[in-house]
Amino acid sequence: MSSKPSPQQPPQQQIPGFYHRRLGEMVVTVVSDGYLSGDVDIMRNIDYADAKALMTAHFSPERRTHINAFVVRVGGRTALIETGSGDYMQPSSGKLMQNLQAAGIDPKAIDTVLLTHMHPDHSAGLTDRRTGQKNYPNAELVAHVNEAQHWGDDGEMAKGDERAKALYFQATREQIAPYKDQSRTFDKSIEVFPGITAIPALGHTPGHSCFLLESVGERLLIWGDLVHVPEIQVARPEAAIAFDSDADAAIAARRRIFDMAASEGLLVAGMHLHFPAFSHLIRDAGGYRLLPEPWVFDL
Repeated sequence: MSSKPSPQQPPQQQIPGFYHRRLGEMVVTVVSDGYLSGDVDIMRNIDYADAKALMTAHFSPERRTHINAFVVRVGGRTALIETGSGDYMQPSSGKLMQNLQAAGIDPKAIDTVLLTHMHPDHSAGLTDRRTGQKNYPNAELVAHVNEAQHWGDDGEMAKGDERAKALYFQATREQIAPYKDQSRTFDKSIEVFPGITAIPALGHTPGHSCFLLESVGERLLIWGDLVHVPEIQVARPEAAIAFDSDADAAIAARRRIFDMAASEGLLVAGMHLHFPAFSHLIRDAGGYRLLPEPWVFDL
């Protein structure tokens, strides 16, 4: 008689969080930094009950905010869009470095870091908080000129509560300081890396920007923090969030970029769209609807 096979133990952890997608001659790799959880009480310009109802309609018992970063490789160069949250946020985040390693991406090979803005879930992975050493020692740091100016302004910092002072202003200063001599800024739509154009979309922060990737006729719009809670803000683009520096400007930017993405049929991705983020945006019932792109099997 044949012996019974030994029982297999079920897995104890998920697969690493990265996903590759070709865009013309580029390879774009979305890398997860993890997620943040919470309530929808941070939403503004929408009734709390309406926000909860939208979450329930999406079978989402709580707000789960994914944190995505994007590695772009083209022509022998490598850019990283966003750096995750380091160890400044919830323990479910701060996973970018380990997922870069799992994806076989050496931080030393990254020559450019592009930031949509400098909130801690986007820029707090620039530097190792324990040692003060750069996580991307060979990278040039690129962001809108308003970002470092705003978060480095003592007068603006004095207006914030203690949480904002520590988590936004002080954290940003700590994180960008080692890059002082290898950084540059932009203040308008301009190519900031081969095939990547910055598109200012100010409002969420004073320098918040999107990045449009183009290669051999293919385009991808990485829209930063236009959306934090897709279950709510896609259908209701007038819904703002407590973290907006200027909610009215953020809403206007969201409407403008949404209109562009839907009208032009752009492939989109965002830092807080559910991993792996690649989607299309269509108009629907007076608002919009996201259509997640099916898994692309081949590169």
